[in-house]
Amino acid sequence: MPRPHKRIAPPPVSAALWANTYGFRNLKGCKRLNHLPNAKCYANIGTMTTRERVPVALDDVSKAIIEQLQQDGRRPYASIGKAVGLSEAAVRQRVQRLQDCGVMAIVAITDPVQLGFTSAAMIGVRVDGDIEVVAEKMELMPEVDYLVVCAGSFDILAEVIAEDDDHLLDVVNRHIRSIPGVRSTETFVYLKLRKQIYTWGKR
Repeated sequence: MPRPHKRIAPPPVSAALWANTYGFRNLKGCKRLNHLPNAKCYANIGTMTTRERVPVALDDVSKAIIEQLQQDGRRPYASIGKAVGLSEAAVRQRVQRLQDCGVMAIVAITDPVQLGFTSAAMIGVRVDGDIEVVAEKMELMPEVDYLVVCAGSFDILAEVIAEDDDHLLDVVNRHIRSIPGVRSTETFVYLKLRKQIYTWGKR
């Protein structure tokens, strides 16, 4: 996912998934991530693409479990069980089902600056022709960690994380703008992260 731009502050990511970018997926409690600096664990909701999502009915207990994990992805199942009124084994089974169904994933949220990625930007893309064809090509770019087809003045919005400004320029100029069908792009460089949450799971 390299996200924040010339910032020395926390990483600016969309609700996207830093961890998915670095390959940290489905890490039970993120126990193996304790050695990573500046790493936090969260339960992210809906980590699959829109095309893969299938509505899942959640009861109040499942929502409560999600809320517990969003507060701390490393929280022991026994502690969660006490909070929601289930046994440790029952919580473990529910968490596994939630992950298998794509409702959530337990991932490592890292500070990209600490990993060498200092530039981040949202790229607005205007397309002539089939938007999905362009979006599919952009999905394959490792620097793109968040991608949506949208209404408005842009057809596609993509969050790009890069090592530095030269890398960011290369991604925009040589990779995104070279895709057939891309009419124009506009780059919104991140200057400062003001808010980033992962706690929208319980409604």
